Amino acid sequence: MSLWLAARPLVLASKSAVRRALLEAAGVPVEIAPADIDERAVEARAGLDDAGMAAALLAREKAKAVAQNHPGRMVLGADQTLALGHRRFSKAPDRAAARDQLMALRGKTHTLHSAVAVVAAGAVVFEHVDAAHLTMRAFSDGFLDRYLDAVGAAATASVGGYQLEGAGIQLFDRVEGDYFTVLGLPLLPLLDWLRRAGHLAK
Repeated sequence: MSLWLAARPLVLASKSAVRRALLEAAGVPVEIAPADIDERAVEARAGLDDAGMAAALLAREKAKAVAQNHPGRMVLGADQTLALGHRRFSKAPDRAAARDQLMALRGKTHTLHSAVAVVAAGAVVFEHVDAAHLTMRAFSDGFLDRYLDAVGAAATASVGGYQLEGAGIQLFDRVEGDYFTVLGLPLLPLLDWLRRAGHLAK
């Protein structure tokens, strides 16, 4: 017997394998329909300085964009931003940029904001933003090059150049905050809402 009570799977407006795996492991079936929006243009139009508000905006816009092509479906959008003080980071386009990002984060504490939004019947019916604070250790230049060799293309797959669930954990001294938030999906608040809305068994 399934924990999922809705008639059809949740539409996930993301190509993130991690988000898909988290949802499916929790008993939430998903269909993948990545959002095709210009994230930097959306941010520029909004003129937001706050990284948490930017993550929330992008999650909403992704869900809304995909919902237009999936009438009658429940669509989940998600986004994550990384801020070091007032400096914002995006996914690195190549290894050199990933190395520069990690050099900038080394020995410092940065903040990840993870946001989720659910759109149904043309309206945002749920949204949540959470933050986690991560402190990178003062690793050596030699370690950094070994790390980049070891992870390969994964260094450009997520903002900050690391995946905490993999070798990226070796970059850190301390992590403060919810694990799922670090991975890019505030899962517990989302599951709570899905239960309250009648989509998951209580």
